[in-house]
Amino acid sequence: MNINKSQNGNELLVTVEGRIDTVTAPQFEQELIASQLETIDRLTLDFQNLEYISSSGLRVLMQVLQTVPNSDGIDIIHANSLVKEIFGVTGLDSLFHIS
Repeated sequence: MNINKSQNGNELLVTVEGRIDTVTAPQFEQELIASQLETIDRLTLDFQNLEYISSSGLRVLMQVLQTVPNSDGIDIIHANSLVKEIFGVTGLDSLFHIS
């Protein structure tokens, strides 16, 4: 898994490549925590090159959702059909802005 971050003021764009699973979810979590999310107003996750996200990755996103206090949600962009389906099946698609 590769993670790239780009911050513009209080907006953070995180691009993730590969898989977020049991093995990589802790790294994903640490990268997000290191971004001082409590100071972010808008968090966008670019999943264009994300192949898969497991329940471990979804747990990280749920924790992040509670950590970004000023946000109206987290934007997930460029998600493939499998990733969108995982969010839909779990019902988490209603908590995130997915496109």
